[in-house]
Amino acid sequence: MDIQIMTYIIVGITFALYIGIAIWSRAGSTKEFYVAGGGVSPLANGLATAADWMSAASFISMAGLISTQGYDGSVYLMGWTGGYVLLALLLAPYLRKFGKFTVPDFIGDRYYSNAARTVAIIAALFVSFTYVAGQMRGVGVVFSRFLEVDVTTGVIIGMVIVLIYAVLGGMKGITYTQVAQYCVLIFAFMVPAVFISMMLTGNIIPQFGMGGQLEDGTYLLDKLNQLNQELGFASYTDGSKSKVDVFFITAALMLGTAGLPHVIVRFFTVPKVRDARKSAGYALLFIAILYTTAPAIAVFARTNLIQTVNDKPYSEMPAWVGNWEQTGLLAWEDKNADGMVQMRKSPDQNELMVDKDIIVLANPEIANLPVWVIALVAAGGLAAALSTAAGLLLVISTAISHDLLKKQLMPDISERGELLAARFSAFIAVSVAGYFGINPPDYVAAVVALAFGLAAASFFPAIILGIFMKKMNKEGAIAGMIAGLALMCFYILKFKFGVFDGGKEAVAGLKADWWFGISPEGFGTVAMLFNLAVSLVVMKLTPETPEDVQELVEDIRIPSGAGEAHAH
Repeated sequence: MDIQIMTYIIVGITFALYIGIAIWSRAGSTKEFYVAGGGVSPLANGLATAADWMSAASFISMAGLISTQGYDGSVYLMGWTGGYVLLALLLAPYLRKFGKFTVPDFIGDRYYSNAARTVAIIAALFVSFTYVAGQMRGVGVVFSRFLEVDVTTGVIIGMVIVLIYAVLGGMKGITYTQVAQYCVLIFAFMVPAVFISMMLTGNIIPQFGMGGQLEDGTYLLDKLNQLNQELGFASYTDGSKSKVDVFFITAALMLGTAGLPHVIVRFFTVPKVRDARKSAGYALLFIAILYTTAPAIAVFARTNLIQTVNDKPYSEMPAWVGNWEQTGLLAWEDKNADGMVQMRKSPDQNELMVDKDIIVLANPEIANLPVWVIALVAAGGLAAALSTAAGLLLVISTAISHDLLKKQLMPDISERGELLAARFSAFIAVSVAGYFGINPPDYVAAVVALAFGLAAASFFPAIILGIFMKKMNKEGAIAGMIAGLALMCFYILKFKFGVFDGGKEAVAGLKADWWFGISPEGFGTVAMLFNLAVSLVVMKLTPETPEDVQELVEDIRIPSGAGEAHAH
């Protein structure tokens, strides 16, 4: 059976499963739509949180980044893992005890101000749209290769699928769909890793296989370092990024995690604060399975790619090269007209263009694994992208229907009206996300990294100070959020899009002008510190926080009876 038919079968079965779950668990009330009725078990919520957390960036793009950049790509691994721990231990239980569905809801009530709520809504929309664009791009990449349609058609198919179960099921439908999606994506990620680890090193555990020996006794990482250096690249286990940039990107990804609205909402779907902590622990375990395997997959894919393709005649290329060429995500240009495929660091000599986002998806084909494994990886990539996209769309629709309409513009809106507004805003959000998926600003992980930077720059200080500093007032929080978000947006526009310096073509030349040598992906840390400084200065110059709000903050932090505290 060929790859396309097998992919149709496996992807078709998983899609039928997701839509079936959405219909079975469709939301009948706003509480079910927003927080799944608050009755999800810690284990199910842990699985759903892991699926929500591990987006197309984790499944498709992260191992691809580590594969092409080696040590430099590991910042994503460190930042996202550390960020989840920070969120689970430092923030989630307190926000859960506060009992608010959304980050704008928390900020609006904690800072006793609709202006603060509005700024938080704008920030949530910025973050969520940037993030969801990366997911839609991932969906398009998978569809374009395995269903042999162009990226645009692939994105549109993905939009329709997400719309059906996110709009119909709300958080209740999404939660149980994500449990299924986690099972699909982790199985799809691990099966090829185990196969290839066995083939290369004889070790069934990929994490050990990465440090294992090849048949000739050479260590796999030594072999890859040697291959990389022969092609003119830096040694795979050494980086070319400065330590400063590595630190700032890692910090931006960590701190941005803490402000990610779609993950925070997950902690409201369980009955008690104690359950929120339990589900955070489960999720960390489920996330660790994929995150500890990604570097191994990156090493296997890079080694196989160089050995299979480099310095071989184009006429003898395996079938997968032609398949990926049709998508436009892999291209060969015979620069010296010798008919050979040459991979080199120098752009003048490099003849093979490989999109970072195809490494994981092409990996089973490069290793010549069975057809069903290749199809399974396609289904896993879609599960990862769709699970996160659904969570983000819910944040966008909730921000508009609950935080903007219900809390501010139309306080008397009926529950039915609010539910309709939520579903309509999800539809608009999917359309906008689809546009950015078809016209992405960068590869998946880079787009997602910018979303984390925006979250760090806007939300992190407001949430942390809101929980741990009872004297923090509304004026300080509002000024800080606006300052941080504005600075981050300016930096992205300047250095990612060249808006002020001659457009996208000029971006590569602007690298030397980065402030303090920090890339746009890492600048969220600087913008976050600026937000923090502005917040504290403005707080000193403006009236003190009202007594009742200070008591409320004190109450959130006191753990007495926290295990029994329900959302109010």
